[in-house]
Amino acid sequence: MPETQPVRETISEAEERFERIRRTTGLFLAPALFLLIYFWPMPGLKPQAHTLAAVMAFTITCWITECIPIPVASLLGPTLAVAFGVAGAKEAYTAMADPTVLLFLGGFVLAKAMEVHGLDRRFALRILSLGSVSRTSTMILLGVGGVTCFLSMWLSNTATAAMMFPITMGVLLALNRIIASMHGREVNNSKYQTGMLLMIAYAASIGGMGTPIGTPPNMITIGLIEKATGLRIAFFQWMMLAVPIMLLMFLVMWVYFNWRCPSIQKDLKGAADFIATERKALGTWKRGEANALIAFLVAVALWVTPGVIALVSGTTSPLFKAYNNIFPEASVALIAASLLFFLPVNFQQREFTLSWKQAVNIDWGTLLLFGGGLSLGEMMFKTGLAEAMGKGLVSMTGAHTLLAITALGQLVAILLTETTSNTAAATMVVPVVIGIASAAGVNPIPPAVAAGLGASMAFVLPVSTPPNAIIYGSGMVPITQMVKYGFLLDVIGYFLVLAGVLILTPLVGL
Repeated sequence: MPETQPVRETISEAEERFERIRRTTGLFLAPALFLLIYFWPMPGLKPQAHTLAAVMAFTITCWITECIPIPVASLLGPTLAVAFGVAGAKEAYTAMADPTVLLFLGGFVLAKAMEVHGLDRRFALRILSLGSVSRTSTMILLGVGGVTCFLSMWLSNTATAAMMFPITMGVLLALNRIIASMHGREVNNSKYQTGMLLMIAYAASIGGMGTPIGTPPNMITIGLIEKATGLRIAFFQWMMLAVPIMLLMFLVMWVYFNWRCPSIQKDLKGAADFIATERKALGTWKRGEANALIAFLVAVALWVTPGVIALVSGTTSPLFKAYNNIFPEASVALIAASLLFFLPVNFQQREFTLSWKQAVNIDWGTLLLFGGGLSLGEMMFKTGLAEAMGKGLVSMTGAHTLLAITALGQLVAILLTETTSNTAAATMVVPVVIGIASAAGVNPIPPAVAAGLGASMAFVLPVSTPPNAIIYGSGMVPITQMVKYGFLLDVIGYFLVLAGVLILTPLVGL
């Protein structure tokens, strides 16, 4: 295997100074805003809603400035709400064990098993070796981006980008050697390298849109819609809505990078040798890989089945209702994850597919952020804060039609997700958008879904999302290139998502 450059942190002195100022500012600004809003007269709000507004200002400031770890801020928000009488402890902390949190927990455990046994890497290399994928620079770009996009539908965006980076670097180094031998000298193919690496970062974010477990904003959106309207968006129903949008965004991105970042050598058949060598190094299938695949397929099959039943007999049929009562999505995730602790790798030694020591290394911080966000969002609905904010924004912006509210919600989500975590962005924007839609008397689901998907569109800055940070941290993509390509992708994606949501939500029954 050729040497690949490891991911490394590359932060300039100016950036380091900015980060220090940002965090220090948050330490003073968060409590100051809390006190200001808490004591500022707001006669139009109920006392609990007024207090919650102060808590939200504190929490959101902590999220944006990262003056304390984001998961800690997410726990502190509901805790302050309890301390200041917004809600009781049971009411505030129930969201920490919400079914949507447990669904994500099961998904994280499944992803960990795939990572531990190398199943994700085997998937990636297998797809890259298909047919003509590794024969031309255009198809290699499609293959790398497509694999990243597909894996990110089921794994975390960060894990997908971290895994695909060294694989892609190996492919790029092999291609550089092939091109050098063809030209008889070293050549500069940096534009293609930039396009390929940015393809990984952006495809990881885009792929996460495709399934409810692909990225936390999706589950935040689904959970808040259910709490506000009583409607539960099923796993398959979300895929019917989001996958076409995801595929269209991915294809547009591929065409764009193929046009703006072409390779100086189109014919690159020699790349197949590198990929074949990498696949050979994996060896034959191991028992752990097979077990992880079984658990994964069980989860996918059980998640998709309600959609198939709905297509055949409708969502009001006894069979559909009975199935959802027996196998709700959170239970499916936990059943599939539990299989990993029953399926043996070496029964004589009592070794199973996943040990608890391995399982506890999942991203608990995201789960805490997720639970805290759901708790605050639910309290915004119950206290009337979301409705009051919605009415205020309708009055300020004049947005009162479905198109205007959807466009506004998605735009705010995109702007926020460029500066804070996508989960925090969704938590801040989705309940407010639902409030705006309710105040205007329009269907809140399209605006909420557009805002949730918009929270995944973090393409401009290295700090916007971990996949961007991984690629920027390699030192091979200048920030100017990321901003240039990412901004245009944000603009294109904005209109694609907006149109897709407005067209598809009624078609899938939302």
